[in-house]
Amino acid sequence: MSPLSHGTSQQQPDEPALAVNPFSGQASPVSGMTEDPPKNRLAEGPLAPDTAYQVVHDELMLDGNARLNLATFVTTWMEPQAGRLMGESRDKNIVDKDEYPRTAELERRCVAMLADLWNAPDSAQAVGCSTTGSSEACMLAGLAMKRRWSQRNADRYPGSARPNLVIGINAQVCWEKFCNYWEVEARQLPMEGDRFHLDPQEAVELCDENTIGVVGILGSTFDGSYEPIAQLCAALDAYQERTGLDIPVHVDGASGAMIAPFLDPDLEWDFRLPRVASINTSGHKYGLVYPGVGWALWRDKEALPEDLIFRVNYLGGDMPTFALNFSRPGSQVIAQYYTFLRLGREGFRAVQQATRDVAMSLARKVEDMGDFKLLTRGDQLPVFAFTTADHVTSYDVFDISRRMRETGWLVPAYTFPRNRQDLAVMRVVCRNGFSRDLADLFAQDLARLLPELRDQPHPMVRDHQAGTGFHHSENRAER
Repeated sequence: MSPLSHGTSQQQPDEPALAVNPFSGQASPVSGMTEDPPKNRLAEGPLAPDTAYQVVHDELMLDGNARLNLATFVTTWMEPQAGRLMGESRDKNIVDKDEYPRTAELERRCVAMLADLWNAPDSAQAVGCSTTGSSEACMLAGLAMKRRWSQRNADRYPGSARPNLVIGINAQVCWEKFCNYWEVEARQLPMEGDRFHLDPQEAVELCDENTIGVVGILGSTFDGSYEPIAQLCAALDAYQERTGLDIPVHVDGASGAMIAPFLDPDLEWDFRLPRVASINTSGHKYGLVYPGVGWALWRDKEALPEDLIFRVNYLGGDMPTFALNFSRPGSQVIAQYYTFLRLGREGFRAVQQATRDVAMSLARKVEDMGDFKLLTRGDQLPVFAFTTADHVTSYDVFDISRRMRETGWLVPAYTFPRNRQDLAVMRVVCRNGFSRDLADLFAQDLARLLPELRDQPHPMVRDHQAGTGFHHSENRAER
């Protein structure tokens, strides 16, 4: 018969103490009412998990409502099933291809789907990768353009030749960062009059033997308009005939590359144009995935220099990788594949058409109020920009942005860049989840403000940056 156990046994001196993870159970059952944890240094001891959660949760309640944020292009709603998949895979590091081969396979399939969607001559030969967003994708595309140029000009570079990149001043700030970080001269074409983006002929005039490429933007963040990619390519074709210089085009399709294939299928902007060497998009914008995932694709292997590619062991084979970031979650790529699988072409077309319809309908409602002039109407990107009409002198767009924030709406107001700094606009970004009902509520709230704004003696917001709480350069970096 075994002796009875007693609860007063002594631990032997050489016996190790029981290791308890401090995350297991309550750290202190009374700390939630008695402790005030420091905000800028680590506390001496742990908090109960529920207490720590509540502290963070309560502070985040003061953030704006993401669904009412009409400044961001980033996806703010996904189906619960997508969220569940992301939760199940958030611990997978996408850089570990050998450890997570199925996640790597889903990434490969997404690249193949995008190559087919963007009309690559041979989708099996197109090369691409996932990124953390379009900023990284643009950096990679810029590096590929610079490397191709430097290889062609090895006798002059490095040396007296300094590479340059031609972009419109409406380009995302990530392109300015690329030029700064990788020592490329940014040749920016300013806005003029009612032209708010790049003009093909004027862009060509900035090109020379040191131009690594020209960036065309399919969907300007300033007003939602497409740049004329086909006309840009045609102008560069003619330039090559005159000079012999073969200058590639990169299409920054952060938003439009996931809109145009479904809603504007006859618009030629993609790999159907032989001069288009590479394309990027943000999966977390109109790719309908939570942040952050982007994609960069090249027409073929010749467009991406081999010496930029690193190779990793994958399923006993060899997998090429090209990235600035390394460790990052695979969950967003998995969510992208889910969305492609879930919607298909017809599903994407229906979602994007509904979003464009909401944008165009809301733009008409704003125009019908009589106080505003539309710059764009939401018929390209589901985005429209407007300013106050000439007869409106008692308020401006910064007043509207500030007052709409009081009702929960986050709407950016900003001035345009060089040569059109006299023009101040508001921009409304419509996304999946911004329904017609929400658009009607937005229009009602805006109309309700107008009588009071019209009675003002003059515009009330003096500090335009503080008044709107929005810096367009920061939003441009949101990739």
